Amino acid sequence: MSARLRILVTGFGSFPGAAFNPTMALVKRLTGLRRPAFDDVALTGHIFDVTYATVDRELPELLATHRPLALLMFGLAGRTGHLRIETRARNAVTTRFPDAGRQHARKGSIVDGFDARAFGPQSERLLRAALATGIDARLSRDAGSYLCNYLSWRAIEAAGKDDGLHLTQFVHVPPLAHDGSAARGVSTITLEQLVDAGEAMLMELVKLTRQAALSRTMDADRCTGG
Repeated sequence: MSARLRILVTGFGSFPGAAFNPTMALVKRLTGLRRPAFDDVALTGHIFDVTYATVDRELPELLATHRPLALLMFGLAGRTGHLRIETRARNAVTTRFPDAGRQHARKGSIVDGFDARAFGPQSERLLRAALATGIDARLSRDAGSYLCNYLSWRAIEAAGKDDGLHLTQFVHVPPLAHDGSAARGVSTITLEQLVDAGEAMLMELVKLTRQAALSRTMDADRCTGG
């Protein structure tokens, strides 16, 4: 494959109850990595404001502008002490708590007629990659009902409509202290451990994206008789 693999890595800014969001630092570190495995990879980072309107506006713009083949998303789970690899997005959105723009969701579901959308088998592959770094990581079936779950839903939805977007995955990280040390009383995980695990997951995602892109190319060649 001669074209560079385009990977979009996203995080979130601060929101009510979380003045410091470690995903901002994590995305910056990951997209700044220089590794031989990433020589043919174009890594782009983006931080979403924690509002529904921002996700609805910026996600389609990012996909159209950067045309990523894979999307790796990070969000903060403020009361979780481990890394959570989400396996699905729930068709649920809270109407109790406003987003960072002080807007409430108008109803408790994202769309009509669905229960949940799964990310796919890549979730388990990324879990194994994270665990290999020694971090406490686990699969999760509940991405909540706030912006992390909402972005997850919209990303899976976009992948179902866009032939270019092969893989999507959301990962929840625990809180950190402002200096990157572990959040006392909540988690023992530091920013450096998150970066190590994030790099391992990113490398696994690159490998899976190469495989998916090659498979689609071969399928297209067979369909056209190439």
